[in-house]
Amino acid sequence: MPIFPGAPVRGALTLPGSKSITNRALVLAALAERPVTLRGALFSRDTRIMVAALRELGFRVETDEAALTITVHGCGGEIPAREATIDVGNAGTAARFLTALVCLRRGGVYHFDGDAAMRARPIAGLLDALTQQGAEASARQFPFTLRTAGLAGGRVRLDASASSQLISALLLVAPRAATPLRVELIGDTVSKPFVTMTERMVSDFPARFAPHTRAADKPNPQAATARTAEAEAASAGGADAAVLDYEIEGDATAASYFAALPVVTGGGQLSLGGLKLGPDALQGDTAFIALLAERGLIRHEGRSISRSAADAPPHGIDADFNAFSDTFLTLAAIAPLLKGPTRITGIAHTRHQETDRVAGMARELRKLGQHVIETEDALEIHPRPLVPDQVIETYHDHRFAMSFGVLGCHDLRGDGQPWLSIKDPSCCGKTFPEFFDVLDSLRQSAAQTAAVS
Repeated sequence: MPIFPGAPVRGALTLPGSKSITNRALVLAALAERPVTLRGALFSRDTRIMVAALRELGFRVETDEAALTITVHGCGGEIPAREATIDVGNAGTAARFLTALVCLRRGGVYHFDGDAAMRARPIAGLLDALTQQGAEASARQFPFTLRTAGLAGGRVRLDASASSQLISALLLVAPRAATPLRVELIGDTVSKPFVTMTERMVSDFPARFAPHTRAADKPNPQAATARTAEAEAASAGGADAAVLDYEIEGDATAASYFAALPVVTGGGQLSLGGLKLGPDALQGDTAFIALLAERGLIRHEGRSISRSAADAPPHGIDADFNAFSDTFLTLAAIAPLLKGPTRITGIAHTRHQETDRVAGMARELRKLGQHVIETEDALEIHPRPLVPDQVIETYHDHRFAMSFGVLGCHDLRGDGQPWLSIKDPSCCGKTFPEFFDVLDSLRQSAAQTAAVS
């Protein structure tokens, strides 16, 4: 699909709901003792996989895509179906969270599988931890059959170095363990803001089972790098049948693409509806907007993102993206337009996500004529003249499609004609099915504004 360049972008958009929050909230709602309605929920490939899996497990789930609501009738920590077959596709949150969720059932048998990419993604650390709770897994990667024995609680050791979702999976179900569950990390983990998101959601969720959850960074006498996280159950019975509401924040990772647009189009202003900022925001990926503003690439006031053609030329950035790594592709894709090199570190773990994101990004940037230095944990991008008429390979990864879709909005030739194409733009269905429609709408709006002025 060719990308049409645009004039300095102006307008407003409403961000889709956060996938990370929606899928966590779906699990928490399934654990509740009364119905919970998620408002502003995301309807995308990953959330539909989670909804389908919950229904396969016997939960009643009602969806209204027009109203952006999902109502889950929780079963108070019970898993209705004793046996089920669950296909998680390439949805990492669904894969990890559902694996932990079914272990609440004693005597359950659950068959898990995913697509080819999921079969290479890390799950062994979580399965090892659940084995300590009596579960039996037929393999340490997808596909596997999991025979469950309930969650007795107590001390569990977990290697979550490959993905923070492994610890989030345990934290989500810990309130329904028979006794308080103490999770001791072996080594460290990545993308820590997502762990904080999980802890806060468990603590603040409007169902009456919600416990007080906290993470403690205490040194382990046996390993100085170890960390601990605790979740204590505090179930309360007698909940009535009233439906509770939970509001889903707009997707902060999706916001990164639109935050970069004024840089790409040479200026403009955008208002990002649904984005929550400040100390009450759950999503660590809001750090991307703060980083661009701090380094002078954009200005931002509340939900308003802007850049003036009179601003100083945008310079390359040297930053550690470990805590908000989903947004590193956004910066890497626009790096050819920045003055001087851009260096992105802390991203080794993204080699094990939807695809090897480090290698894939290096490959596509080189295709565009860029000088790229790739290490295990970093990319260093030295801008060179862009080579037009290239087709970007997306590797079935939505973040490649959206990041390079933004780069394609740069008017490289100065004639408003496409110079960059995206292969398989439909992969955006994973988290943002309407992405290219929104991008085109903003382009047309900018063109109309430019014509009038």
